[in-house]
Amino acid sequence: MSGNERRVVGELLKAHGRTYAEEAGIRLRDTPQPLYRLQVLSLLLSARIRASVAVATARALHEAGLRDPRRMAGASWQDRVDALGRGGYRRYDERTATQLGDGAELLTERWGGDLRRLREEAGGEVPELRRLLQEIPGVGPAGADIFLREAQRVWPEAAPYLDAKALSGAERLGLPKEADRLVELAGDAEPAALAAALVRAALDKEVAEDSLRRAA
Repeated sequence: MSGNERRVVGELLKAHGRTYAEEAGIRLRDTPQPLYRLQVLSLLLSARIRASVAVATARALHEAGLRDPRRMAGASWQDRVDALGRGGYRRYDERTATQLGDGAELLTERWGGDLRRLREEAGGEVPELRRLLQEIPGVGPAGADIFLREAQRVWPEAAPYLDAKALSGAERLGLPKEADRLVELAGDAEPAALAAALVRAALDKEVAEDSLRRAA
């Protein structure tokens, strides 16, 4: 393991080791409302849209009071469309408004509006967690990966969760593509922060180039 690899990871984390939940103003805890807000953020981030727009839209939904499944399901479709629009999520606003309503209803009916019950149903099995998350309307494989990358901070059975997108960031940086080695290179940094930083390197060539330049 080279010292240069450690420096690259260190510089990447220093500049970009903030989770997307933190960026969206979500103080992530293993309680129903923050977990639900993370699920909504994961759905938004999984679309072909800039991450900054998805984050701004998650904030707009929160500011509109749509911060738990009961409120989301109880809002009108137009209220959801309007909140999505205020966040800049206009390209997918109508479809996403429907998915958010349907997802909130499913969460309420099946898991009592509490994603911890989904976690219990999965029995600590990460593949089952990933599968159950995809039963929520609008959450596909990418959305489930995003959720678990962030939720590993409070659901330790998922850690270290570095999905294909995070590993593509590692490849761009010339780093190993094995999760355990990347976690070792990150030292005391949380896997969730490492995952977010690697994803930013995957999405933005300049992030990777800046980290490499600083570590040189």
